[in-house]
Amino acid sequence: MKKKIFIIFSILFSAPFLWAQKIEIKPYLQDAEPTSIKVMWQTNFGEESIVYWGTKKNKLKNKVSGTSFDINFTEKRVHEVAITGLTRFTTYFYKVQTGKAVSEVYQFKTPPFAGGSKKINLVAMSDMQNDWQHPTKFQEVVEEGVLPYFKKNFEGDISENLAMVVIPGDLVVTGSTFNQWEEHFFKQSEKLFSQVPVYPVPGNHERNSDYFFKYFSLPKNGSPEYAEHWWFKDYANTRIIGLDSNEGYRNIKQQLAWLKDLLEKTAKNDSIDFVFAQLHHPHKSELWIPGEEDFSGKVVELLENFTKESNKPSLHFFGHTHGYSRGQSKEHKHLWVNVASAGGAIDNWGEFEGRDYDEFTVTQDEYGFVVATIDPDKENPSFTLKRISRGNNIQFRDNELRDSITVFKKTIQPNTPVLVDLSKEEQSIYKLVLKANSFISDKKDAFHAGTNWQVATTEDFSKPTFDSWKQHENWYYKENRQKDDDLTDVILDRKLTKNTVYYVRVRYRDQFLNWSDWSTIETFKTIK
Repeated sequence: MKKKIFIIFSILFSAPFLWAQKIEIKPYLQDAEPTSIKVMWQTNFGEESIVYWGTKKNKLKNKVSGTSFDINFTEKRVHEVAITGLTRFTTYFYKVQTGKAVSEVYQFKTPPFAGGSKKINLVAMSDMQNDWQHPTKFQEVVEEGVLPYFKKNFEGDISENLAMVVIPGDLVVTGSTFNQWEEHFFKQSEKLFSQVPVYPVPGNHERNSDYFFKYFSLPKNGSPEYAEHWWFKDYANTRIIGLDSNEGYRNIKQQLAWLKDLLEKTAKNDSIDFVFAQLHHPHKSELWIPGEEDFSGKVVELLENFTKESNKPSLHFFGHTHGYSRGQSKEHKHLWVNVASAGGAIDNWGEFEGRDYDEFTVTQDEYGFVVATIDPDKENPSFTLKRISRGNNIQFRDNELRDSITVFKKTIQPNTPVLVDLSKEEQSIYKLVLKANSFISDKKDAFHAGTNWQVATTEDFSKPTFDSWKQHENWYYKENRQKDDDLTDVILDRKLTKNTVYYVRVRYRDQFLNWSDWSTIETFKTIK
């Protein structure tokens, strides 16, 4: 009898408590394709990795097995299962199983092939790293922000209306601290990522940790020797590019060479209309100058050149600075969008060194997320960005629309402006006022969103004496510094040279980032 008791005791305590087997990180979706998708989850132990799936919630007749692997030198296991043989743009249901641990049933929708006619949405947000003063802020952004926003504005399950979530870094405070991944990131987002694929890139807080690369199964189409540090994913007519702007990787020449080559191929790909890149660090940051990185500027330059050569609009999402900013390149249909903060402590106005950059029209020290709606319309594809705000610690905002912009692939130029009231008589060398006519455009709903004035001593304007670019709004430090400016005139705020002939020209831009042609060049001469 004693021998039997000893054997039973030994069996029970030589294995990791079989009766307590559980799913610690609920299933989340990765690397979706029109005909395949990956499902991942974590258990406290157990090698078995099974997904049951089908097109009917109550009849998951298909079964597929995958792999499991160690995550923290313990019995804990991360599981990865690839479901293949799917049909494009179709809703599927699934559940996972490891031993006696079985999940509830979730659903997802496969992407369309390129060239489809359906509008698609993606969400961009970043820097959800835990703030000890507001430890569940990320969960609030997900469960009171993203999920209710889509429930209110779209019909059907969120998986049918949200294609993917992109995250430009800083998912946790310290990437090398194991428990933060479960507690700070996955548990707070489980209601979203069980139904919508997530595509992050590493931020500085990830610290290049193995945990980041074990927890995510990102596209492996970048440089082979730097797998998952940079990659791309196509969704309908849009190419999403992930980059690594962190120390140790931003100086690797292969990354920019890979990006340059990819953009050259994308320019020739007729099925791609737009490029959305994401990386962690900003090129310029109005709320926090010390966070800027030169590498990001090189990325912006490559994207601008791509847009110029291909006539395909582009943007880059970034984070690092904990607040929202949206700007645009002066000469290109390229947007700069800081999509923070989804949980990290806000970089409040005045807290750090900042700067009012010409490119940015809106900067807000608030929590929130960005919704991008892509319309693959055959005649003129477009995308619209909307900033949905959760406010800050001073003023709460319940999914308030705080900024929006639409960019079309096709260019419809505003009418060329005409200089007015420029006398041929000699002009003063101090504070000369230049004036042009009102904005006119044949494009529906277009309005005057930007003006570029140039004054030079040569007719080719190779070295302008005065180059002023102003936009219709400039929200900086809680106020619109462009309020009441109709953009049709400008004061030369510098002293001109006496007895000199100057050349003047002006152009107008609409809110869709379309520039007019330059005006006819006029001249004036300063007094002796």
